[in-house]
Amino acid sequence: MSTSPKPRLSVLDLVPVRSGQSSTQAVRASLDLVRLADRLGYERYWFAEHHNMPAVAASTPPVMIAAAASVTDRIRVGSGGVMLPNHAPLVVAEQFAALEAIAPGRVDLGIGRAPGSDPVVTQLLRITGPTADVDRFPQHVTDILALMSPQGATLRLTSGQVYDVHATPAADGTPTVWLLGSSDYSARLAAELGLPYVFANHFSGQGIDEILALYREGYRPSEAFPEPRTFLTLNAVVAETDDEARARALPQARMMARLRTGQSLTALESVEEAQAAPLDGTAGQMVEDSLRRWAVGTPDDAAAEVRRLAERHGVDEVMVVPVAASRADEALDSTPGRARTLELLAEALAGTPAA
Repeated sequence: MSTSPKPRLSVLDLVPVRSGQSSTQAVRASLDLVRLADRLGYERYWFAEHHNMPAVAASTPPVMIAAAASVTDRIRVGSGGVMLPNHAPLVVAEQFAALEAIAPGRVDLGIGRAPGSDPVVTQLLRITGPTADVDRFPQHVTDILALMSPQGATLRLTSGQVYDVHATPAADGTPTVWLLGSSDYSARLAAELGLPYVFANHFSGQGIDEILALYREGYRPSEAFPEPRTFLTLNAVVAETDDEARARALPQARMMARLRTGQSLTALESVEEAQAAPLDGTAGQMVEDSLRRWAVGTPDDAAAEVRRLAERHGVDEVMVVPVAASRADEALDSTPGRARTLELLAEALAGTPAA
């Protein structure tokens, strides 16, 4: 894949919920953000799937995608991703085929293999509704591809009778399917099936070079994708000054440190709450490590980091996760830090002055 000097930008949204904010206000802020990304020329806007997390309202990607499609005109909308073990493959195929009918040519189905939840909630999902056997993940991916296609899938019943199944009748097109991951499993499967692959660098940057090499070297061309196609995710906070960017990045870095050290999770802190209670020891070091790995800084510095990442790994697109927290006096149904991140980064990469 050729490297572009100006990588395309996309967005991954976890729909963060801050201290004192309701899920209604968080969703409203995210829908304003997708409108902004559409206007700024971002390539795609994906919603994650996480369950039972106080700081995350993104639990049902298809619902958020439908809402985002209704308030945008151009940008691709999708999942980053649907956690397939939590869902019956036919249900996923039907949901995304319907989304393709709502927004033709604009829908991405990103699929992940992790549960996106803690063990208790994972078990709850298993016993309260139809789910997929994680050991049959490859088969379920190919089933979804067939079910969503205009041709549909063909089943052979035990009686020998052939039965046709379509996710929607008279489909005009098919959502683009991406496999997501941070290990070699999904990379190998994406290569085998001739599908695009996204490395979850925002969550874990370990082994990125080896995993992308496995994907590219093992890639089997498909009709839809004759060449391997991949991009990376990156946590980003951009502001007019380094100090402001670091301040707005601190709450998310602290939440990740609490998650990885097994501490109880809360709604995302405001900037002031995070600054008032410094972490030390292992958690404090994790915060500093996160801030170094993310794109945190002024527009020029953040744009340089995006370009560096794209050039080093040979990708022409970077999906940023705008993790800028809010200040205590900012409106609860808005997300000015995340909005400013998208604005400043797009302007810096385009070479235009910030407003």
